[in-house]
Amino acid sequence: MDYLPLGNTSTKVSQLCLGTMTFGAQNTQSQAHAQLNLAVEHGINFIDTAELYPAPVSAENGPLTEIIVGNWLKTRQRDKLIIATKVVGPAPKKWIGHIRGGPQLNDEQIEQALNDSLTRLKTDYIDLYQIHWPARNTNYFGKLGYTTGRDKHDSPINETVATLARLQQSGKIRHIGISNETPWGVSQYLIAAQQLGTEQIVSIQNPYCLLNRTYEIGLAEFSHREQTGLLAYSPLAGGSLSGKYLNGQQPDNARLTLHKNYFYRYTTDLAVGAVEKYTKLANKHGLNAAQMALAFVRQQPFVTSTIIGATNCNQLKANIESIDITLDENCLKDIQQVHHQHPNPCP
Repeated sequence: MDYLPLGNTSTKVSQLCLGTMTFGAQNTQSQAHAQLNLAVEHGINFIDTAELYPAPVSAENGPLTEIIVGNWLKTRQRDKLIIATKVVGPAPKKWIGHIRGGPQLNDEQIEQALNDSLTRLKTDYIDLYQIHWPARNTNYFGKLGYTTGRDKHDSPINETVATLARLQQSGKIRHIGISNETPWGVSQYLIAAQQLGTEQIVSIQNPYCLLNRTYEIGLAEFSHREQTGLLAYSPLAGGSLSGKYLNGQQPDNARLTLHKNYFYRYTTDLAVGAVEKYTKLANKHGLNAAQMALAFVRQQPFVTSTIIGATNCNQLKANIESIDITLDENCLKDIQQVHHQHPNPCP
């Protein structure tokens, strides 16, 4: 396992990060702990979670994932691990109204969210605290084609940065990151940190995979020039890039089998057509399709860490083994050809 700096800090994270959004839904606590143990055994020191998880979101499950991770974390040597979590932004009450009666990114709610996460994770600090999504009208979660509109739940970014800086100074947060952001949003976070004289954001957690390379259009340059590396989530497009859903297959307990409506963008005809091409390409080069997809993400110079998730340890082990694969020039050239034929079918 190789390790890269988190932004321009001395904190180093494994190039593969264990995502946990299945913990408490598709995975029991014992299954989740087995995954965590396996990840650490293979050199992964970076664990990503959120107050929103598990997904799909429900009031019944609540923030169960953080509790499961916390029950495991209390048995480990804390300073050997990098723990990342997130505070949710505003959203329709029917979706996440059970979180603080309708979450906002104001000073009071961010501090409450952080303290609640610390309690559930059974730790006194978070290594990377992230804003899960913006508190304004903009593009994220698959939305393209920006349209102007009123910011119904506006929380100015400079106020958010000031709150996070205060919590960082208290010792409860080591570093600050953002998620599901746009180039404009990233620029505002960087400007606010400079104006306030605080540490700038160290990472951007956005989707990135063979079916969604929109990050390259405007955000990759920020990662390169401002040392705000990408933490790439959904690198397998909900598992579809493994090819296991082709020809109408619906594997038991698989994410797209259980939650097809939640992850609908990975099941469209455009998505399936692209997956078929990438799967054939992997076969041509003698590669496992999922491992090829993960290796492609990891090899991008703007990526700090690739967030992998699994529903069982066999899948996780195979995903971790992608760290040993380096795609050659011919394979990368073939990938580009497919990308030109099927550009970003799953934004």
